[in-house]
Amino acid sequence: MFPERLAQAAAEIGAALEAALAGKADQPVVEAMRYALRGGKRLRGFLVLESAALHGISRAAAMPAAAAVEALHAYSLVHDDLPCMDDDDLRRGHPTVHVKWDEATAVLAGDALQTLAFELCCDPVLGPAERRVALVAALARASGAEGMVLGQALDIAAESAAAPLTLEEITALQAGKTGALIGFASEAGAILAGADRGPLRAYAEAFGLAFQIADDILDVEGDPEAAGKRLGKDAGAGKATFVSLLGLEGAKARAKDLVTMAELALEPYGAAAETLRDAARFAIARQS
Repeated sequence: MFPERLAQAAAEIGAALEAALAGKADQPVVEAMRYALRGGKRLRGFLVLESAALHGISRAAAMPAAAAVEALHAYSLVHDDLPCMDDDDLRRGHPTVHVKWDEATAVLAGDALQTLAFELCCDPVLGPAERRVALVAALARASGAEGMVLGQALDIAAESAAAPLTLEEITALQAGKTGALIGFASEAGAILAGADRGPLRAYAEAFGLAFQIADDILDVEGDPEAAGKRLGKDAGAGKATFVSLLGLEGAKARAKDLVTMAELALEPYGAAAETLRDAARFAIARQS
């Protein structure tokens, strides 16, 4: 049932994103934004909706926040794919934005997706002004120099470092690059409800790391067609990954342990959090 539930949420989030772009200027940069938002699992947006449901917040009342985190994530992918970053020409089975258009359009489309995320977080449907401000602040911290951007900067610096990263260093790097946005998504429901974020924060920390370890495993033994992108780049570049540091079986064992930790963090919510437990299990079972 989980894949169907995720797919349904993905379709609803996609519709919300399309509605957010409706009426904007008919320009290449807007088309590039739409293109960048196509496809994907929309797992981060799904986490927003499920964490909101856990706090009695309806899907409709949380949808702008779910769309926001997906817009922010899409921006990060557009910029990560640029030649000055990871230099990828394929994303979700299609040419990357800078390949289909050009680098300037890709930069601007990414910029516009980022600002769209914060515009969506200001939607009155999300609740009182103070809750929306808290949401904006949390997304800013998760995506900026304390979170995702810091993680990407550390990743770029590691490419030219004299020695490969240690396990502790790569864990810190990925806590920013991948984990911070997953953390925002997981805590969004508690933010909107003005509730304690502690259990969801613990869940997200374990979930985010398991998700990244699964990515490293897929980079080694995944199917490029299913992944929709080139694989094996990290090994080819000699970059340290969880697989290179722990070994393939060690990485798989660590990911499973982290899923168990994520499940345990949800104990305060009882059976109501079963879908979030399913999401953690999915994080290491997925093929893309």
